[in-house]
Amino acid sequence: METTYRLFIDGEWQDSEGDGVITVTNPATEEVIGRVPEATEGDVLRAIAAARKAFDGGPWPRMSPRERSEVLVRMADIMDRRFDELKALNIAEAGSTHMLADSIQVRLPIDHLRHVAEKTLLSFPFEKAIQPEYTFGALTSGMVRREPYGVAVLISAYNFPFFLNIMKLAPALAAGCTVVLKPAPTTPMEAFIIGEIAEEAGLPAGVLNVVTGDIAAGQALTTHPDVDLVSFTGSDLVGRLVMAQAAPTLKKVILELGGKSANIVLDDVTDLAPVVQSVIGNMIVHAGQGCALLTRTLVHRSRFDELVGAVKAGLDYIKVGDPADPETLMGPLISEAQRGKVEALIRVGLDEGAQIAYGGGRPVGLEKGYYVEPTLFVDVDNSMSIAQKEFFGPVGVVIPFDDDEEAVRLANDSEYGLGGGVWSADPVRAYQVAAQLRTGSVSINGGGPGVSPHIPFGGYKQSGLGREWGEFGLDEFLQTKSIVWSAR
Repeated sequence: METTYRLFIDGEWQDSEGDGVITVTNPATEEVIGRVPEATEGDVLRAIAAARKAFDGGPWPRMSPRERSEVLVRMADIMDRRFDELKALNIAEAGSTHMLADSIQVRLPIDHLRHVAEKTLLSFPFEKAIQPEYTFGALTSGMVRREPYGVAVLISAYNFPFFLNIMKLAPALAAGCTVVLKPAPTTPMEAFIIGEIAEEAGLPAGVLNVVTGDIAAGQALTTHPDVDLVSFTGSDLVGRLVMAQAAPTLKKVILELGGKSANIVLDDVTDLAPVVQSVIGNMIVHAGQGCALLTRTLVHRSRFDELVGAVKAGLDYIKVGDPADPETLMGPLISEAQRGKVEALIRVGLDEGAQIAYGGGRPVGLEKGYYVEPTLFVDVDNSMSIAQKEFFGPVGVVIPFDDDEEAVRLANDSEYGLGGGVWSADPVRAYQVAAQLRTGSVSINGGGPGVSPHIPFGGYKQSGLGREWGEFGLDEFLQTKSIVWSAR
């Protein structure tokens, strides 16, 4: 059964000015599951105008934090009620396994929204007094105010559609911004459900607008002078384009881009079992379609053969198939085009002299769907393409090192800096290594950075700009204003 949607603009469901249609396909079965309009540039301009009007003259930016909190809590309540529907759509649209959809894809963003609404928003210091001070011959005091940034364009990626939409939307709305949300064309349907939820929760008209769009429509979002901020998640290539397009009007840009994160295994690890689980998990979670996954395993040379052997044995137990089956541990890639990119980079790895220790092809018996086997490379030099380029597929590389200094050097020898991991029996040694990594977050012995609203998420270098989640994400959507007066 196919589901269709109209554009959500200014609190109403509207037809597109054009007749373009985006067809949404289940990546596991290749069946069409929905159709949404392909917004024109004119549609996008209407959405921007609605958001601008709602910000400049509407109630949302002028509400108290508690009033905004009440609306966001209602949204979270509706999401809880529609949880099973959201989970089923995520499995069908994004190709998530049941386990992934249950947790990170759907449950986690709802929990984050509720945390922002119930805790962060109500405790955040939107105003702070400046203590009276005698300077330059006058006694002055005042206030520092944190005010909503304005009209925010939120552009999300296909891999975690509901998660990314909510993780951007929650702080933007909590701050008092108005929003134009543009989901990825391969996974747009979960964004339109958010439009339904906002409508039911009583979000004022124009505060949330949901559009799709072609290249011209996307460029209109990132260049229009009535847009104050752009938050983008996707590839570093497109991130650079977004930044360039936003530059002439000096918009604030938040970028959450790619990664080629290193998972460092030191020689003193006593129990390799959790390390093996980590290496395999970072290969197969969402078929490797995650920017923060630790896909470069750096292991001390004395433990190399032991680790590779254990990972190969563990991969034998990974069930690859239709994620509609609750027993499936790894589903498909999002599209035929993405599978082609992954397979092309696998061939490059072989051409450069690396060896495949496991996988490398397509799973037997899965004629339909965009599947690739979990693939493990060895005999890899860190300068090779497969150690430097992001696969965005279920492919990992294992590289040996001889000492901690070399491990840090190899880990930092990347244009990216999003995630990282360190495994050691000595927590002090692990921390010392972690502190030297040029990356936005580091997991020590399997600790989970990036799942708590108290932990900022974002990258160094070409992995992006800014931070997301919790109070850190809220702060990105606020301007700072000083109001100072003479204290007589």
